[in-house]
Order: sequence, then C-alpha cells, then structure tokens
Amino acid sequence: MSVETLRLIRDVANQRSVSKAAKLNGISQSAASQQIQELEKALGIPLFDRSTRPLAITHAGKIYLEYCKDVLRRSDELQASLERLKNKADGTVRVAAIYSVGLSEMAEIEQRFAARYPDAELHVSYLRPERVYQAVADDEADLGLVSYAESSRDVIALPWREEEMVIAVSPTHRLAGVTSVPAAELNGEAFIGFDDDLPIENHIARYFRDQKVAVETTLRFDNIQSIKDAVVHGAGISVMPRRVMREDIAQGRLVALRLEPADLYRPVRIVHRRRKVFTEVARGLLAQLQSESADAAA
Repeated sequence: MSVETLRLIRDVANQRSVSKAAKLNGISQSAASQQIQELEKALGIPLFDRSTRPLAITHAGKIYLEYCKDVLRRSDELQASLERLKNKADGTVRVAAIYSVGLSEMAEIEQRFAARYPDAELHVSYLRPERVYQAVADDEADLGLVSYAESSRDVIALPWREEEMVIAVSPTHRLAGVTSVPAAELNGEAFIGFDDDLPIENHIARYFRDQKVAVETTLRFDNIQSIKDAVVHGAGISVMPRRVMREDIAQGRLVALRLEPADLYRPVRIVHRRRKVFTEVARGLLAQLQSESADAAA
C-alpha cells in the first residue's frame, strides 16, 4: 500500500469529501475514487458510506484511518530523522495559526525565516482555534499558534507571549480622548463580543464579572477582524489584544484605551504534536519563535 493512498484516505476522512481530498493530493476526483474503490475491493469492506452527504466514514473506515495515521506519522518521522542526519535545511514547514495572529506579523516571521533558511518554505494556514488543534494532532501542521492553549494527550502547548487586552473604540467615541478607562465606566456600554463558545469570550466575561461590570452585548463574531470593523462603524466598543490593533491605530481607524485594573492578558501558545520528530527547518522555526518571544518579554 503506497503512502500516497494512505494520505488520500486520511484526507477523505478529514474533509468528508473525495473531491476536496483529491485536490489536496493533486489528483483528479475520478483517480481518487478509483484508488479508494480498489482499496476497498482488496480489503473486502467499504471504508466510506456514500449514501450520506457529507461523506461518512464506516466503522471499518475508522479502524483503517488509525492505521493510515500511524503509518503516515512513522513515514514523516523517518523522513525527518534522515533529514536531521544529513543536516538538511530545506523543505516545507507547515504552520496553522488563528486568524488574529495577523497577516502582517506572519509576513515578518516569514521574512526572518527565509533569511535563515533560503531553501525552505513556510506554509501558513489560518484556522479557527479548534481546527488549529486538529491540524496539529493529525500532523497536517508541524506547529500551531493558538490562544488559551493547554497541553493534552495529543499536543504540547509551549509559552509564546502574553498579549495585553485593551478597550477598542472608534475615533468618534466619547472615550476616544482618554488613554485609560476604569472598568466601572463601561457599565451599560454597547459591546461587541466574540462568539460565546470561544475561550477569549469567557475570559473577558469573567473579567467583567470580577469587576462587577455589565455591558450591553449587541453583536457577536467569531473573528477579530469583523469585531474591529463593527467598532470602526460605531456599533459599540470591544475588548481585544492591543497587538492586533497596531495597523488600525496607525491608520487612525481605532483607538486603544488601557483597562484599569490592567490585569487582562491573552495567552498565545505554540502547540505541536506529542513525540513529534521535527525536521531541521521546523526545529529552526520553533527556536526562532521562542527566541522572539523571549526578546519581546525582555
């Protein structure tokens, strides 16, 4: 059984779509379907239930999927070990990041990485927090950048940085002329929050409860960019990391106000799969990120 077929089965199970998995593997949908059918014929049992949409995996398919993941993981570890023996500094490093890490910041990271490893590539995917975890656990990403991460059975969370959370207001808001705001002054303010299933929303809500602050949440979004746009258009105020507002502040679109008491920070972590064998360049990127974090804290 070829590694390519195992990778295809894994991707079909993850994407729940033959066409999407075929695209990921650079083959046609008909070629992908043929590979799956030939495998099922050889095994004598179906791996996928084609009567459902999206595609569902059978019980036999789940067993075979674990086999696929194990073989692919061992294949990647073998390749990484061989590269380390050769001290090979090329190849691709895959990073899964939450949207709020920011394109501009990742561009800076990529520039420094390219200067150190000119023959390597850095591939970044922007995902929701739960998808970052999944990508790392399934070895679809070498490293993940995600907030409020904790180590688990499948992944290890390493410290990266603590981001100060501030009040975000539009330049025309009544508070825009001050530099800091006591939390109590936010009572009754129209507020734009995160979806309530996100850790950052629970963190902010707990801070408000501790400070006995009651805001009027009028809108909720699952990403910082949408929240920033709503604040810019005067729909309310919000709380977010100052770091993600840098460009908006420079352009005069948003104003950041320090919260008092200022003990609200968003922890952002680097996550990777347990027992992960890193390639030379992946290990180099991890060291770069940790070094930059240490420099920022100094």
